[in-house]
Amino acid sequence: MPYYQCRLAGDDGRIESRSVLAPSVEDCRKSLEAEGHLVLSVRRDWNRIGALGLQLGRRIKDRDIILFNQEFVALIKAGYPILRSLETLTARTKSIPLKEILIKVSGEVKRGKALSEAFLPFEKIFSPVYTASLMAGEKGGNLPASIGRYIQYMKIIVQTRSRIKSAMTYPTILIIFSFFLMGILINFVLPQFADFYKSFEAEMPRFTQFVMDSAIALNRYWYIPLALIIGGAVLVARMRRHPDFRYHVDRTKLRIPFGRTVWLESGVSLFSRTLGLLLEAGISLLGAIDISIQAVPNVWIVRHMKEVPYHIKNGESLSESVAQAGTFPALALDMIRIGENSANLQGMLADMADFYDERVRGKIETLVTLVEPVVIIFMGLVVAAMLLSVYIPIFNIIRVAR
Repeated sequence: MPYYQCRLAGDDGRIESRSVLAPSVEDCRKSLEAEGHLVLSVRRDWNRIGALGLQLGRRIKDRDIILFNQEFVALIKAGYPILRSLETLTARTKSIPLKEILIKVSGEVKRGKALSEAFLPFEKIFSPVYTASLMAGEKGGNLPASIGRYIQYMKIIVQTRSRIKSAMTYPTILIIFSFFLMGILINFVLPQFADFYKSFEAEMPRFTQFVMDSAIALNRYWYIPLALIIGGAVLVARMRRHPDFRYHVDRTKLRIPFGRTVWLESGVSLFSRTLGLLLEAGISLLGAIDISIQAVPNVWIVRHMKEVPYHIKNGESLSESVAQAGTFPALALDMIRIGENSANLQGMLADMADFYDERVRGKIETLVTLVEPVVIIFMGLVVAAMLLSVYIPIFNIIRVAR
């Protein structure tokens, strides 16, 4: 979506220039005239091409979505109409991708569409949970409360992701540093020692010779492993687009001894939290269950639960339907069953999500505490092996010289 340089005339006769993001010249002119401006000229702003190009392909951050919805709720509660609230927030937002979406949504609302219908084409960005919350708020006549519940939902999801990322930061830094150190030794240190040994015409130990030959080969033909890494990354990126590839990868994740519980319980947490939010918003169980299943990030779990809506439609309870999928742990099924029997399914789903969030966080912290010493030991062994391969021949040369 391009920028347009607009010249506007004010009530006091002053001429103002403004750069406006709009789908077309006509839309830009109409939006400014609707605000009460006298538009003198509208032309393409080519100076903003570079700034706009930096935004291409960038996804909208979760915090931008949360901030937009918080301000949106505040404006609606203050008595602003929905269209005016959207236009106000569109002018204020600094995220170019979000601004483009809000411009399109505002245009659809102007044409008479409901807010949930206007956001429907952008479900992949805002998630189906968001559009379902908007629809429930429109039908129930309490849109701010429905969006408010979604904001709390998003905050918990973002907080969980942030904890996982922060927990894995230190091990990742250690791994990167170890490879960086190995690269320095292989490319700069070991080749110098290889030339030094050749000048003495000394016979090196097999281990030292192997390390030296590997270092020289990597130093000469560095582009081969680099090409293999880039080719592998491109191949994986293309294969990830195929559902079957993601299905097999996610199934493999659930077979890893320690990782199985982390991925499975995080999926259970996200499913229960999403379902509880939609039920609290007033959506029926049958309408909410499909959206909640799609919210689970593991494709293997999603495929095994695709028959759950069919079983519920045939009159079975939620706990019985989920049990037939064979994916959820027994404790989760018991908690769902208790929530159904006590007529407090929404509250039990929220408690279940909090419970499994805590379990996942504890397991990740345990995993990090185990990974840190393993990485340090591995890095120490690699450096020690390289140093030994360098110093053992030196000791041999000194012994022969004596």
